[in-house]
Amino acid sequence: PASLHRPLPMSASKHSWRLWRWALPALAVPLAGCNTILLNAPGDVAAQQGDLIRIATGLMLLIIVPVMILIVLFAWRYRASNREATYRPDWDHSTQLELVIWSAPLLIIIALGAITWISTHTLDPYRPLDRISAGQPVTDDTQTLVVEVIALDWKWLFLYPEQGIATVNELVAPVDRPIKFKITASTVMNSFYIPALAGQIYAMAGMETQLHAVMNKAGAYPGFSANYSGAGFSGMRFTFHGMSETDFDAWVATVRDSADTLGRDEYQALERPSEREPVRHYGTVDPQLYHAILNRCVDESRMCMDEMMHIDAHGGGAHHQASKLPDNWYELQQMCLDERFSTAAERAADGVPMQPARTNAPAVINGAQPVTGALLPSPLPLSPVSGPAAKAAL
Repeated sequence: PASLHRPLPMSASKHSWRLWRWALPALAVPLAGCNTILLNAPGDVAAQQGDLIRIATGLMLLIIVPVMILIVLFAWRYRASNREATYRPDWDHSTQLELVIWSAPLLIIIALGAITWISTHTLDPYRPLDRISAGQPVTDDTQTLVVEVIALDWKWLFLYPEQGIATVNELVAPVDRPIKFKITASTVMNSFYIPALAGQIYAMAGMETQLHAVMNKAGAYPGFSANYSGAGFSGMRFTFHGMSETDFDAWVATVRDSADTLGRDEYQALERPSEREPVRHYGTVDPQLYHAILNRCVDESRMCMDEMMHIDAHGGGAHHQASKLPDNWYELQQMCLDERFSTAAERAADGVPMQPARTNAPAVINGAQPVTGALLPSPLPLSPVSGPAAKAAL
């Protein structure tokens, strides 16, 4: 029908134009307060990540922008009121157009894949830095600052093992010096994130993650947890201070003057959930505290996880307990566990490998209860004992 090809009234076109003229500035207002620290980071690692964001966005816009423009052009050119547009109802294929449609996205995907592969290895948080900034490589005499990070409920604890100090909700480091973060948590999972320094890294109890980064410009920068962790999550923030080496040394001296000590008892008190904790300084720190936190044994009555794994790797609890005894005596005790002791002794005298009896219950040696844990395996097979050696031990 002719009514379907009538152009829009002039008044409707003007109304639509006025609507867009006022809507576009209104849409831009929320963006006016955006902090572009991710794209203009003062830390070299974060700056490289910002470059990656820009490059990836630019490559994708090579497809998105032309497609959006073509959508508008096609809609305008082939509108119902345009009688001059070519009408070809039987057209269904163009080899040239197919090549353009498929080759351009394919090339962009290949480029994005290559960039992603290279940047994934270059910006690996576990990889030590090979440059301070563009054009300034890390030399052999460059000293890396080690900081041990513990996510608590709901605060951050920073240990400086080389300096022997600790802070709560305050992180300080010299500029142009590589930093190695060792990160763990006391309870639930958190995420350690300083946008100006590097990307976020998860903090998990009983596990250690790492992050290598460097700050290239002095200043104060916000840090926070980027993973929801409970009621006090919104206040789980701290300040990262980048300063010169001289100022950093002066700050370390100031913290060392603090009379507060951070040992196992003080840590257990600090570990209790609390919100919006003020900055604290500890002039003395137990050097084994981070190991105890990581291995879940700040309470000395508990076995450390690394000790339990070591026992597991060496055959389980009974083997670990008996390892404190002389080897021959232990082997004799194991032979005594076999109901067929005489047969086992004869087999050992003949040099035949002995297979101690195994039961589901752990063996008790000299009245000492073996160390047990979740799913610890049975002791490993023992080496054979020769007859003379057994008699000598007796």
